[in-house]
Amino acid sequence: MEYLPDSNARYKDVDYWNERYRTEESFEWFGDFTKFEHLLKQHVGTEENILMLGCGNSALSYDMYQAGYTSITNVDYSSVCVESMAERHKDCAQLSWLCMDARQLAFSDGAFDVVLEKGTLDAMLVEESDPWKVSENAARLLHQVLLEVSRVLKPGGRFISVTFAQPHFRKRLYARAEYDWSIKHHHYGSSFHYFLYVLTKGEELSPEDAALERRLQEEAEAPPTDVSFQEADSEDFLNNIGL
Repeated sequence: MEYLPDSNARYKDVDYWNERYRTEESFEWFGDFTKFEHLLKQHVGTEENILMLGCGNSALSYDMYQAGYTSITNVDYSSVCVESMAERHKDCAQLSWLCMDARQLAFSDGAFDVVLEKGTLDAMLVEESDPWKVSENAARLLHQVLLEVSRVLKPGGRFISVTFAQPHFRKRLYARAEYDWSIKHHHYGSSFHYFLYVLTKGEELSPEDAALERRLQEEAEAPPTDVSFQEADSEDFLNNIGL
C-alpha cells in the first residue's frame, strides 16, 4: 500500500498527513457512507448542524450532502487536506472546510446538533499497545478532545463515533460523567464488525456505565503494579490496536 508509514507513530504526525493528502484523492476508514447510512439516519436529521471532526479526504461529507444533509462543517488539522477538499467541493455551499485542532475547537458552546468522527480517535491511539490501559499521554489527549466535543454540542445533541473499537474497550474512554452524555452503540459489517457509538448530551450514564467509571477511578487511585507490555509497531495500526 502506497501510503503506509514506516511506523505507526507517523499517523499522529501532521507532516505525514500533509504529504499523503498532496497525492491521495480519497480514503475510507471502516467503510463508506452506505455501510452505516441506515444507522446514521436514526440519529441525525438532515436539517441539523453537523461538525465533521477530522474529516480527512473521506467522501463521507459529500455523500451525506448528496443524501440531503444540509449543513456540515468539516475540520482537520492538515492544511493541505482542508485546502484540497474545499477546492474539490467549492460548488457545495452547504459544506465548509476549516483547519483546526480538535483539542481546541474555535466554536461557541452548544454550536452543533451533531459531532461526527470516523476513525479520528483511532488515529490518535496508534501507539497504544494495551487496549485495557491507555497511556497517560493518550488519555490526556482524548480527554481534551472529548471535553471539546461535549462543549460544542447543544443539549440533546449527539456525538457519533464510528470505529472498530469494541464496547468493552471504547466505553472506558467515553464513560465519564463530566462529559454529560449517555452511551449507546450499534454495529455494522458482516465478516468484521465496526461500531457506531451514539453519545447524547444531557443524558445520564446508564447504571452500568456509571459503575464502569467508578471502577476505573478506583483502579487509577490504586497503588501501581510493575507490569510492562511489549510495544507493537507494524505498518497497519488497525491490526494492532483494539481501541
